[in-house]
Amino acid sequence: MLLFAEGAEHAPLIVEFINKYLGEPVYRFELAWTKPVWDTIFGRFGSSAEKMFGEYTPENAIPWYTIMFVIACLLSVFVIWLLRDKLSEGDPSNSQMTLEAGYLYLFGRAEEIIGPHAARYYPVVATFAVLILISNLMGQFPMFVAPTASVNVTFALAITSFIYYNYVGIHENGLINHIAHFTGPRLPLILTILITPLIFSVEIISNLIRPFTLGIRLFANMFSDEQIFTQITNLYPPITQVGVPLLLTVLGVFVAIVQTIVFTFLSMIYISEVTHAPHDHIHGGEHNEHTGEAIATAHV
Repeated sequence: MLLFAEGAEHAPLIVEFINKYLGEPVYRFELAWTKPVWDTIFGRFGSSAEKMFGEYTPENAIPWYTIMFVIACLLSVFVIWLLRDKLSEGDPSNSQMTLEAGYLYLFGRAEEIIGPHAARYYPVVATFAVLILISNLMGQFPMFVAPTASVNVTFALAITSFIYYNYVGIHENGLINHIAHFTGPRLPLILTILITPLIFSVEIISNLIRPFTLGIRLFANMFSDEQIFTQITNLYPPITQVGVPLLLTVLGVFVAIVQTIVFTFLSMIYISEVTHAPHDHIHGGEHNEHTGEAIATAHV
């Protein structure tokens, strides 16, 4: 794990507990298999695995952010199951109405951003939203740390989003057309020769840095939230440890929700750039949208 990516100054008790029983076999596996590989790679640059990742010990064999993220995944499944409760059309429970309200809000935003075909991609979008929200909120509870306070986790989420929307673009449009959309609008021949390569270069670079910007944005906000809480509550104890943590928790919940919305909405924007509503073309005749209502006479 990268030293600069550490968001937890002290490992939570649950991390120490898991490493106590599972750390030794994982530690032996790392020494036998992963450490030699990293030593070979970093050795070419005059470094080593321990200089980059820190000392290898059974106590830190399983990083805290890995354990916290696995817990976040399990909690996400549990929370959805809990909110589902006993689904009823006639007499919905409070948990069911909460789930429906969240579902309708997020689905409405997805339709606004992606389009009427948003339902096709909504399961992935909703998974991002639930998982990131729970990951962010974990830092507000004792004995837990937000896994998104580690750049390793946020980069993994950002790379997943990047791979998914590019996969969608290639699947829908084909590889050639997906790459072609980076060239911008069609221009006259002279402008195509002069400007299109520049547009293509800028678009490719801006797309390639999206995982970095997505990951850093989420990490920086959650990491700073963890640090602010720790520094302020320990500023002048016990005075700053009475009442102040409650105010900071409210702020932390707000930050967690906002960062979830930002990451999810940006992912939806990226999907909208590479997808289009399904439609049928009849050359020289009608152009039927998937609703069957739109009719055009344009000849493609």
